[in-house]
Amino acid sequence: MNKLIAYSLFLMGIFGFLSCETQKQASKLQFSFPQAGTIIRSGNPLMLKLNIPDKGSEVDSVIYTMDGEVLSAVLHGDSITVDTEGFAFGNRALSAKVYHRGEESIVYSNIVFLPNAPQYYSFKVINEFPHDPEGFTQGLEYHNGALYESTGQYEGKSSLRRVDLKTGQIQRKINLGRQYFGEGLTIVDNRIIQLTWMENVGFVYDLHSFEKIGEFNYVSNKEGWGICYDGTQLILSDGTNRLYFLNKDTYREEYSVAVYNHQGTVQQLNELEYINGKIYANVYQKDIIVIIDPQSGVVEGEINLSGIYPEKDAIPYDNELNGIAYDRQHDRLFITGKNWSKLFEIELVAR
Repeated sequence: MNKLIAYSLFLMGIFGFLSCETQKQASKLQFSFPQAGTIIRSGNPLMLKLNIPDKGSEVDSVIYTMDGEVLSAVLHGDSITVDTEGFAFGNRALSAKVYHRGEESIVYSNIVFLPNAPQYYSFKVINEFPHDPEGFTQGLEYHNGALYESTGQYEGKSSLRRVDLKTGQIQRKINLGRQYFGEGLTIVDNRIIQLTWMENVGFVYDLHSFEKIGEFNYVSNKEGWGICYDGTQLILSDGTNRLYFLNKDTYREEYSVAVYNHQGTVQQLNELEYINGKIYANVYQKDIIVIIDPQSGVVEGEINLSGIYPEKDAIPYDNELNGIAYDRQHDRLFITGKNWSKLFEIELVAR
């Protein structure tokens, strides 16, 4: 056979195959929108539309569901637009049950529902204060003119401290047992609450004497990272993208929220501070603090603190930004890091 003729027949076969496949896809019952994995932004309407073969007759009805919950039932149609207000963020499973010509069929898709981009901030340094370079900062709180600090590391290096803000001098200190790694810290009334990392125990101290007056356990599959107090509940981070809300007196978990930004989950949430109705969280190993809405888990702001402490570049590890404290009376925001020799009062600058 002539090579040119053979090649032409080969191409015709390929095109014929592709044409058949296209026709099969076109005639297949499926979601025409959204395609699997489509990102839908907060506040934008969600259109659900099907490709239904045999358009010669109307469908009887379509029942659309999300994560097993009915969104809407549509009579004699194949599309609907849904208000996304109140949708939970993350991956959401969609299905459509179609009743057509006496038959029932079901098709599936999914969306990734994400918030809009946060407000971005840089910073302005207002003041610098001394900080103990041996202090492996894991928790920080400002209260009545003093700093309260939790430091980490094993072998008896973890501690609870009260520190003079202006001089950096340690006014009171107790060390944790060698088996404990100190983590987040907050103050509730006249109690100091201090977490430990993998030991699943929190310690409760008298604010003035540092005498231990209690302890509590959190669920064994959680680590203790950061903790803050919103005036009603304790809020705990465990290094994931979830925040856990605890009863301030019983320390029992009541519920949790997942944290998302416009790109997806925000993992490794670390030290926490509650400021004017929002949760400020260090992101482990990043020069970033995120500002989180506690009800929705949406990251509403992101503070880039790159370059604030150049000396940390000389240390290969264990030097991360970690430690947020807020002076509510004078509206002052303080930050520091692990083994930093300085603590900074900063002002946010919107970008």
